Amino acid sequence: MREGDAEAMAGVYERAVRDIGARYYSAEQVVAWVGQGSRAERFRRKITDGRRGWVAVDQANRVTGFADLEADGHIDLVYVDPAVAGQGVATLMLDELENAARSTGITRLFVEASEPARRMFERRGYTVTARRDFEIGGVAIHNYAMERTL
Repeated sequence: MREGDAEAMAGVYERAVRDIGARYYSAEQVVAWVGQGSRAERFRRKITDGRRGWVAVDQANRVTGFADLEADGHIDLVYVDPAVAGQGVATLMLDELENAARSTGITRLFVEASEPARRMFERRGYTVTARRDFEIGGVAIHNYAMERTL
């Protein structure tokens, strides 16, 4: 990931939440999840905070997905554009992420996965450790704490 990817990442993020997330969460929850303010600025901050990140692009060099890995093994972001969902983009990014983790000595990965992401992570050998119920802007929502030993 590079700082210049932030705008495209924000677009992928919003399309993924509004399309894929809406299959599992209410309209109110989706609006809360998407959030207010500049999503691109949020991604710029994440890109420059020291984490490792990967961006998938198509043949026209358009961002189709992204994932990141923090130094402690936390996976904060995995999003794929709905136009390419189910085509292996997330799998390729997570393969890279997990290989990078192994190469730096990280032995445990953990993530807070949404409903649709939960199934993807389970297929990769991650296990649910807890359902996390919380609020975003006063709207109740949930995800799952998951982990995997490498």
